[in-house]
Amino acid sequence: MTILDKVIADTARRSSAASPLGAAQAQQIGGYDLIALVLQGGGALGAYQGGVFEALCEANIAPRWFSGVSIGAINGAIMAGNHPGNRLDRLHDFWETLSGRKVWSFAPEGDQFRKWRNAVSSMMTMQYGLPGFFRPHQVNPWFAASGASTATSFYDTSDLRDTLNRLVDWDLLNDTDHRLSVGAVNVETGNFRYFDSALERLGPEHIMASGALPPAFAPVKIENDHYWDGGIVSNTPLQYLLECETIKDTLVFQIDLFNARGPLPRDMNAVLDRHKDIMYSSRTRHNTDTFRRTHHMRLALRDALMRVPADLRTPSDKAFLADMEDVAQVNIIHMVYQKKVYEGQSLDYEFSGNSMREHWQAGLDDTRRTLTHKDWLAMPTEADGVSVHNVHQEDPT
Repeated sequence: MTILDKVIADTARRSSAASPLGAAQAQQIGGYDLIALVLQGGGALGAYQGGVFEALCEANIAPRWFSGVSIGAINGAIMAGNHPGNRLDRLHDFWETLSGRKVWSFAPEGDQFRKWRNAVSSMMTMQYGLPGFFRPHQVNPWFAASGASTATSFYDTSDLRDTLNRLVDWDLLNDTDHRLSVGAVNVETGNFRYFDSALERLGPEHIMASGALPPAFAPVKIENDHYWDGGIVSNTPLQYLLECETIKDTLVFQIDLFNARGPLPRDMNAVLDRHKDIMYSSRTRHNTDTFRRTHHMRLALRDALMRVPADLRTPSDKAFLADMEDVAQVNIIHMVYQKKVYEGQSLDYEFSGNSMREHWQAGLDDTRRTLTHKDWLAMPTEADGVSVHNVHQEDPT
């Protein structure tokens, strides 16, 4: 019986609420010190991440580090801010709240009909906002006086604060047994920043800052600075995890919502669609290549220092060698939402119930299929340092 088979068998004997968190859980899967869940931004597509998380719960895989941007930060906060047995219920609550508006009393089938339904749904989002998330300002920002509270955004997100406070236990979120990091960008300096529960206490304002996408939403003030959605600089928080100085052997589930791969556009709608995909897609290959080069240089330096007589090594040499006694290995399970033919450039703000359920089911199905590749969960060798697996690129079926 393989490691994953044993884990799945254990799930049948106990509920996910009883699943232990901590290093012991990670060690059940390939001997990793940590399991991380990296969540890209993507608005309405974030329901896909809910389906991924449901499949991980089915397999008794319990991440201890949640790292997100924009809608990924919101999903991550709900996961980190609840006990394991409540996380799925809270995620369902959030997504059902957002997609609760009825668009059609009758829904004919077919791609063209679905395009029309999605177009109407996205227009309703722009006109009326979303339940539990945002509502339009009474004064359009183009007609507001400069400096007015409504002059820099189209929507008021105070409803999101109420929703977060209802669904998230902030004391539990900031518990040291797990970790949440969310990315945002400083409006005045343009510098990217991660708010990390391992370094500071997080509250609703940090999550809202990570999702404050301009010009729809106003920047969120934290202390003396104002922050916008981190996705306008970097839409995937993988780099932050890889650059962490204390990273150990880690299994990463990276869940992206925009695909860098796509066909050549043949009309203007396709141009807008492809532009958004490229702009918000992750740079996983760049991040992993950088990590691998640094890893190889560190191994080379270690080997060189080992050839230096011990009495000639400096204190910094000795500290480096001590740190290199346990070289971190990182395995990335990379999943990317594969959009449907009837989804256009408005897919990230099309929050209909049908689309939400489709996105959720897609995440559930993709993750279940990914976890059948049990060899992908194996730790990479020290020589490699990092490995990446993607079911949509590697699975011939």
